[in-house]
Amino acid sequence: MYSQVIATKGSSTVLCIAFEVLQGLQYMNKHGIVHRALSPHNILLDRKGHIKLAKFGLYHMTAHGDDVDFPIGYPSYLAPEVIAQGIFKTTDHMPSKKPLPSGPKSDVWSLGIILFELCVGRKLFQSLDISERLKFLLTLDCVDDTLIVLAEEHGCLDIIKELPETVIDLLKKCLTFHPSKRPTPSELMKDKVFSEVSPLYTPFTKPASLFSSSLRCADLTLPEDISQLCKDINNDYLSERSIEEVYYLWCLAGGDLEKELVNKEIIRSKPPICTLPNFLFEDGESFGQGRDRSSLLDDTTVTLSLCQLRNRLKDVGGEAFYPLLEDDQSNLPHSNSNNELSAAATLPLIIREKDTEYQLNRIILFDRLLKAYPYKKNQIWKEARIDIPPLLRGLTWAALLGVEGAIHAKYDAIDKDTPIPTDRQIEVDIPRCHQYDELLSSPEGHAKFRRVLKAWVVSHPDLVYWQGLDSLCAPFLYLNFNNEALAYACMSAFIPKYLYNFFLKDNSHVIQEYLTVFSQMIAFHDPELSNHLNEIGFIPDLYAIPWFLTMFTHVFPLHKIFHLWDTLLLGNSSFPFCIGVAILQQLRDRLLANGFNECILLFSDLPEIDIERCVRESINLFCWTPKSATYRQHAQPPKPTSDSSGVRSSAPYFSAECPDPPKTDLSRESIPLNDLKSEVSPRISAEDLIDLCELTMTGHFKTPTKKTKSSKPKLLVVDIRNSEDFIRGHISGSINIPFSAAFTAEGELTQGPYTAMLQNFKGKVIVIVGHVAKHTAEFAAHLVKMKYPRICILDGGINKIKPTGLLTVPSPQI
Repeated sequence: MYSQVIATKGSSTVLCIAFEVLQGLQYMNKHGIVHRALSPHNILLDRKGHIKLAKFGLYHMTAHGDDVDFPIGYPSYLAPEVIAQGIFKTTDHMPSKKPLPSGPKSDVWSLGIILFELCVGRKLFQSLDISERLKFLLTLDCVDDTLIVLAEEHGCLDIIKELPETVIDLLKKCLTFHPSKRPTPSELMKDKVFSEVSPLYTPFTKPASLFSSSLRCADLTLPEDISQLCKDINNDYLSERSIEEVYYLWCLAGGDLEKELVNKEIIRSKPPICTLPNFLFEDGESFGQGRDRSSLLDDTTVTLSLCQLRNRLKDVGGEAFYPLLEDDQSNLPHSNSNNELSAAATLPLIIREKDTEYQLNRIILFDRLLKAYPYKKNQIWKEARIDIPPLLRGLTWAALLGVEGAIHAKYDAIDKDTPIPTDRQIEVDIPRCHQYDELLSSPEGHAKFRRVLKAWVVSHPDLVYWQGLDSLCAPFLYLNFNNEALAYACMSAFIPKYLYNFFLKDNSHVIQEYLTVFSQMIAFHDPELSNHLNEIGFIPDLYAIPWFLTMFTHVFPLHKIFHLWDTLLLGNSSFPFCIGVAILQQLRDRLLANGFNECILLFSDLPEIDIERCVRESINLFCWTPKSATYRQHAQPPKPTSDSSGVRSSAPYFSAECPDPPKTDLSRESIPLNDLKSEVSPRISAEDLIDLCELTMTGHFKTPTKKTKSSKPKLLVVDIRNSEDFIRGHISGSINIPFSAAFTAEGELTQGPYTAMLQNFKGKVIVIVGHVAKHTAEFAAHLVKMKYPRICILDGGINKIKPTGLLTVPSPQI
């Protein structure tokens, strides 16, 4: 076929083919890869006749051939230096050092042999067996002109002499015997032999990646003839999608790669007993059993049929491949033929992730939104609240974490090679981290783990490596296995948001505050469980440190972490408290029925946790928790906002627009850790109280009005000051239960005019207000003891509210 092409189009065809192959080799060399198996059947043509190189990864993946029992490459096309060094095995007792791996020049020789065959129209060395071929190639060291000797050996000297000078010159340079004198692909592309061909090709520029400092749309051009483009598409929308997307959907539609390979007899099952030799001598020589060919190279190409996938997607309309990205569109994907997609969106997540049509729509939508990141960041948040397609989870997480900029340049600039004291601990931790996963436990996985963790340690000199950091890194590395820079960038964005100052050399004050707030969250949401755990002395210090230090990655397997973090990344830094409470509530019955020793044993081997239920309940807990109830003085300081009006955001509790609010005069004040530990119930800020009571500031000495619409938890304010102080001014709608007479000697609530109302609000948020902090804490502790949930204390007491003019003074009785 090639000789016919050359005869009709001339030598420019050979030069074009050579130039395009060199372009591919040059691109691989930039990424540290050589082909080493270049041959005619690994050079493919697309529909437009352009070159595509195939099967180029085997030499790189097998550690330069060390990991397999066969040589990489084809004897007729191997470079002389490759043949000369032979096959090196670490088990060989040889004094010589391991030979260097092949470089880019080896591929140039292979290309020269291919071009030679292309020009003469025949295969070389067909009359020789493999050993004779290799011997002949090594003898070329003694000849003056390799090209002439090859032509004479194969009786095609006349054909070679008739070739244009540029082609002959190219062949001679490629077939230079000594690699020191042979050009690399990059050098050869600049040679004058391509002076006529190279202007036909624009230099290849890799499209700007999602996270980079360059403009991704700078070179965007539209075809001149749109109608012709539509004809070219031919309604085969699936062919426009990336190979990763198509393969993922093919698997969802029932495709099984292993089954396909078994059907093609590439994977053959053989009983182990049949692989044993019949005779084995002391020197290791065996007789009777042939070599197992399953361990040898089989480069058969298997074409996977898309019929099953196309049949599954036959009812998907063309518009599904081009969704509109308008902000007011429905969150649910649409289908022209039926309403199956809308129904699928209400199914459990594990079912949605296996639905081919649903995933197609979600993948296309997220792919387009991510390409518009960061401009469509808000819409990515909204769609992520429904679900995140597993195929694009890594990029979506990066977008949710706000990763931006030239992440690759930053990662490459970090010194990951110089030994540091932490290296030993990293080496110990990595093999134990999610070792059940084949990807992360592979040698390449360990190497990537090492680089990413070391990059984080080196780039954060104020922080130290704590055990558990490897578990924290695992989800990001798994999702971005081929993009270490993105894994590092996500981890570097995640830690300040959820684990601020957790990795200080002395982090005891940070951890203690965190666990104290967690204890208050348990009392706030489940007072009965809190009372029991406190009675038996089973405090969070005994079980929750690994939870929060690794954000549950040390507790759950990866597939559960993915679903948990899909939701975690949508909440602010207080969301992990709600996850922790949700886990305890799943174990609630067993915890209430057991004592200290049994609880310790229970958490030493944590029972199976329903992660979907955990996610649902944690969202509900998060929505019921006032924003300031989880305040920590050691949390990450809020970022300054562009809104300087001082008006607080009225965003929903669980939304993309739910950042940690900036500090104001009505915000919570920091208190000593010992004082915080002495309080069972959390404090909330005056700011939160005003927001939750839906009070509108109307100026001093006027009755504050309430907003008409409520989307927040119902709330009751209990004022525990004496009745005289209460009459002088109180919060609108609050009830007065003076602390001095509130409880009997037995700790029961004294019956009074407001006792029934307090009982009616059991289950709603109840805020205790007073002017003595000790009294409010004791009053709240009594209610928790009586199993009242959602009890909190107003930080700063009534004095915080007085300057706002929101206190109501009742009208005098006539």
